[in-house]
Amino acid sequence: MNRYKVIKQMGDGTYGTVWKAMNLHTNEIVAVKKMKRKFYSWEECMSLREVKSLRKLNHSNIVRLKEVIREKQRALLHLRIHGLQFVPSYEGQGDALPESKIRSWMYQVLQGLAYMHKHGYFHRDLKPEKPAGDEGRHQGG
Repeated sequence: MNRYKVIKQMGDGTYGTVWKAMNLHTNEIVAVKKMKRKFYSWEECMSLREVKSLRKLNHSNIVRLKEVIREKQRALLHLRIHGLQFVPSYEGQGDALPESKIRSWMYQVLQGLAYMHKHGYFHRDLKPEKPAGDEGRHQGG
């Protein structure tokens, strides 16, 4: 994590903790997922189901795996999140979310899921705090 400045924790799950971070060399904002279990070799990191899946999937509504780093026997997955919106970022702004915004998010989530399913994958952990599509893409309707 030496190359990154942690901005905030985004989530903590069964397999890892995810932080929003800034690359100190490029100033790019990324998500860094630190896996909880130990990895004793590079091959073990690269054989993770999540790593293999993300390396094969290329869609604007699915986070992109930028790189995998093994540091102190932990795997760090660096994920591209630029342009992806998170539902909680709109919490506390008063009234209910506009139907058009919800429709847009749902369309983008379903586009990503359709792509995954077409390629033989399925998502087992959808929840609002996860990215909900690429802002500015097709708005569906």
